[in-house]
Amino acid sequence: MKRYAVALLAVAAMVACKTASVDPPRPGKVIDAAVTPDAAAAPALPAAAELAPVVVPVTAPPRKLWTAKLEDEATFLAYSKQLGNERFGKFVIDLKSDAIYYFDVDVYAVHKDFIFQELYKKPKTKAAVRVFDKNYTAQKTDFMMCYLVHHLSQDAWTFAFWDGDTATAAHVTHAYKRMKETFFLGDRVKFRPDSDHQEAVARQLVDVPFILNDTLYQAATYVAFNKGAAIGTLRQVPPGIEESELTFAPDEIVILKTPLADITPVAGIISETFSTPLAHVSLRARGWGIPNIGLKAASTTLAALVGKTVFFEATDASYTLRAATEAEIAAHAAMAKTARAVKLPIAALDVARLAPLEELTARDVVAYGAKAANLGEIIHAKADGINVPAGFGVPFRYYAEHLKAAKLDERIAAMLAEPRFATDSSYRKAKLAELRKAIVDAPASPDLVAQVAAALATLTADDATVGVFVRSSGNAEDLEDFSGAGLYDTVPNMKGTDATVGAIKTVWASIWNLGAYDNRKLYNIDEAQVFSGVLVQIGVAATAAGVLVTVHPTDPTDEKNYTVNAKSGLGMAVVDGRKVPESLIVSWYNHGIRVLSRSSEDTKLVFDERGGIHEVPNPDKGKPVLTNQMAITLVDAARRITKIFKSNKLDIEWVFAGTVLHIVQTRPYLVK
Repeated sequence: MKRYAVALLAVAAMVACKTASVDPPRPGKVIDAAVTPDAAAAPALPAAAELAPVVVPVTAPPRKLWTAKLEDEATFLAYSKQLGNERFGKFVIDLKSDAIYYFDVDVYAVHKDFIFQELYKKPKTKAAVRVFDKNYTAQKTDFMMCYLVHHLSQDAWTFAFWDGDTATAAHVTHAYKRMKETFFLGDRVKFRPDSDHQEAVARQLVDVPFILNDTLYQAATYVAFNKGAAIGTLRQVPPGIEESELTFAPDEIVILKTPLADITPVAGIISETFSTPLAHVSLRARGWGIPNIGLKAASTTLAALVGKTVFFEATDASYTLRAATEAEIAAHAAMAKTARAVKLPIAALDVARLAPLEELTARDVVAYGAKAANLGEIIHAKADGINVPAGFGVPFRYYAEHLKAAKLDERIAAMLAEPRFATDSSYRKAKLAELRKAIVDAPASPDLVAQVAAALATLTADDATVGVFVRSSGNAEDLEDFSGAGLYDTVPNMKGTDATVGAIKTVWASIWNLGAYDNRKLYNIDEAQVFSGVLVQIGVAATAAGVLVTVHPTDPTDEKNYTVNAKSGLGMAVVDGRKVPESLIVSWYNHGIRVLSRSSEDTKLVFDERGGIHEVPNPDKGKPVLTNQMAITLVDAARRITKIFKSNKLDIEWVFAGTVLHIVQTRPYLVK
């Protein structure tokens, strides 16, 4: 019976391959505004009675688990699968017989399994695997193991080794030769190095063309940062407008010339300049569950639909944007009435002590916020290789007292009750700006000033040259169901009591940033329960900094590969999304490192001796930001942090000072 079932699956796969489209892939589909919704609708399916039964004989021959040739597109489709914006197959070359095997990746997920089962035909014991793993080194004994990839957006073909493979130039040359002889599009294929070692090998090649991942990324016309579908009014944001002048409506799908560092809730995002999946705007889009793509020349391609209500869908390989049907608009309106809601942790306002991080644990989230409490939890775990810069938490109590002393709590209540405040985004923006100024201008209590002075004296050992970062640690951020990434302000490199107290008030005021308020409104958060705590932490003069998420960028089931974004200098520029950082996929399981892109910024951020930060020329432009050992150190630490929080979905901010790693934030990574 099992064999019969396999035969059925095999025949179904063959049928799927025969009917698959052979048109070249397109980055997306736009239906002109002049096309009526009815004309754009899919044809109706025939009635059940008109469908003839498909009879599959028991004797139907199963498709082979491998083939020695990919003679056409249908065969490639049969033996490959799509993941994200890539469709990939795998092949093995027997170094003794020179035979090549393109195997079915839906049956065998990894080369090793195919080889042991189909070629060695012996158990995959630990001893056998140790011997076999020599095939990943420069001294290969039996096999070369490669990938064959169609990069759909670029319509480019590459072949590659596993990123940890130390294949030589001779290996690459021979693999290229055998692939060209057996693949129908072999002349279009280039070698794609996936590591620093392989990039060095590529530059030794004579007769093998190669292409870097960075070049592939820049050549892409389409990238899906977050998949999904939406209905909304398409809006073109003109270039040159100051970001501070922009307001958005939650039912807009916006076309941006360049990525924004901040954005209030919208229905969809289309950026003509590509950002990164780990930028704050991308994390927001993921949290909102909206489609977010990079699309070159979007303003030209989509011009006919600007101002219209459209249906927008983003998938891994393409997008669809067309006029929405009346039925779709009605269904969307009905769904919008089903409000989502986030309930905040109850804030404990009776805690008055500015507590050192080493005294905090996860339980202290009720008084000090998740950012400070999570770092305290990491310190308490005493895990090897994980450093957390010293600091202290300012509890929620002082924010509440500050508002009450200046009667700003009454002002906030009156503002929130205004009908115009709720409906007019420009008016709301102006009123929030006035409120933020009032919070900063109101004098801090003498008690807070004295406590900050004492805490700083302990933290900096009276060294006036040491600066601190002042960051938000509120109860409306870093939650399982509400990230709040980028909503609140960070003030870097403050020196002395007066500057630090001023920065604390700035962070308090940022609770009322337009983006912060509109995001909370989207999730029906009760504003009366929102409180701002503050984290004050020694500033690390970072030589490299960035973000790591403990997931693969396109495969949520892959828990062995982490995604890393990195830049030289301080990390504040990594998450603003304006420039593409160095992007790596790094495995904690086998320490493989795949290079997706390199950062080529002309400048980097550093501490100013007088306080604050400034830009300086980046002497390492185009060079790797992280060495292989630094990347491995980082993912090993991240793996240990997942054990501390018992979660495989974390968003971790980190900095390196030379080769010493420091963790500066850990929060849940929202996967929608």
